[in-house]
Amino acid sequence: MSGLDDVIAAETRLSEVDGLNGRLVISGHTLDELAGNRSFEDVLALLAGDMLPTGSALATRLGAARLRAFAEVAWLDDAILGLSITEGLRALMARLHDGEDADTALLLAAAPAVFVPALVRRRAGLAAIAPDPSSGHAADMLTMLKGRAPSKAEVLALDTYLVTVSDHGLNASTFAARVVASTRAGYTSAMLAALGALKGPLHGGAPGPVLDMLDAVGTPDEAHGWIANALAHGERLMGFGHRIYRVRDPRADALKAALARLGAAGEIDAQRLELAEAVEREALAQLKAKKPDRPLETNVEFFTALLLEALGFPREAFTGVFAAGRVSGWLAHAHEQIEGGRLIRPQSRYVGPKAA
Repeated sequence: MSGLDDVIAAETRLSEVDGLNGRLVISGHTLDELAGNRSFEDVLALLAGDMLPTGSALATRLGAARLRAFAEVAWLDDAILGLSITEGLRALMARLHDGEDADTALLLAAAPAVFVPALVRRRAGLAAIAPDPSSGHAADMLTMLKGRAPSKAEVLALDTYLVTVSDHGLNASTFAARVVASTRAGYTSAMLAALGALKGPLHGGAPGPVLDMLDAVGTPDEAHGWIANALAHGERLMGFGHRIYRVRDPRADALKAALARLGAAGEIDAQRLELAEAVEREALAQLKAKKPDRPLETNVEFFTALLLEALGFPREAFTGVFAAGRVSGWLAHAHEQIEGGRLIRPQSRYVGPKAA
């Protein structure tokens, strides 16, 4: 029972992770249908069901919610700025009203996209930029980060990322959200629990080290030797292998396509992309040769790191950007759990010493 593998803990309409076939379905749509074709707002509405408005009403209210969230940026003091970006995000979100209504859900859906750019800029000694409620969600997040209007290619890339990570079955952070939601503590409490789980390096904290690996490799010519040496010393190659997928992670393909579009638009360092492609080729070839019985394919972390770096997010902000996309799924799961009305209370098997 370690890790609760293969234990069914919920029935959901929100997403299906088919690890054997490398397929992700979100509310009846494959990831191929959604990534690169639909916006964050579209998928938020798809996941939310009757919890939130749809269409232009959702976009309007989400924009207004970003403005409401920005009011909390005034509380960014030295204590919060001294925390990691993920911890700062958690501190700011903890200030938000806790409830189970649509306004609370919209505020929580909007908040990470506002707080993460504000934290990045303030930590760099720059002023935080107020959101534009008339802008699209991904475009506004990039404007608040960069201080300029993003290109269409940049907006499409970030929207693709936010959609790609919006939901992924009953992962650790989503399960944490459902457990807290089942107690009727409120959406904010559920989101804080989810964010706490996401902070862990075995969950949302993993993409940054992919860039550390690329930095260590240095050039495409060094990829073969560096990877061979790492594997010979039993080191883990970041961005390869997944606990659920037995074949290639479909989210990796969606983000690789987004990177290709950025490259075609001249929005990514060509040498960085060449290095990443060389590392991926060598890693896959050497992993297959060294561990032929283990399915170790490229996962979402590898291309997440490259995409978010290309968009201008520092690697310490990657977990926060992940939260900006996954919050849509967390909210939907919390709502679904509340509708079910059942407190999550599993049993444990005692294996300690016997009482006298």
